[in-house]
Amino acid sequence: ISLWELIKHTTIWIANLKRAKNARKEESVDALRKVVIAAQQTTVYVRQLRDTGQQSHTKEAQLAERWTELSFALEDLKVSKLAKRCLINGKQWADPSSMSKDFLLKADAGLDRIEQLANLMLATLKR
Repeated sequence: ISLWELIKHTTIWIANLKRAKNARKEESVDALRKVVIAAQQTTVYVRQLRDTGQQSHTKEAQLAERWTELSFALEDLKVSKLAKRCLINGKQWADPSSMSKDFLLKADAGLDRIEQLANLMLATLKR
């Protein structure tokens, strides 16, 4: 998915959201903020893995659940492109060997990218 397609999708979503009721706007802001938090929590765990070499299946299960729940919430809010990326992260944490590096690269589902998209959407909502 190209950056242009994401921007186009985001623009349409935000235009629709601006016509939505306040409750939906609040749900959207909440979900996007949770994406940023999940990306940062995951980054901290990845740093811990790198620094200590100690893997935690419990923490990875929590991350898998968090990312999957976020994907469902975003899909309900019709933020499907970001939802798909979150779902990929959930599956990746549930079973790291389930997807090839090539697929992950093409999916553009890296933590930095997901956080960037969520922050872009949040910034656009505040306008």
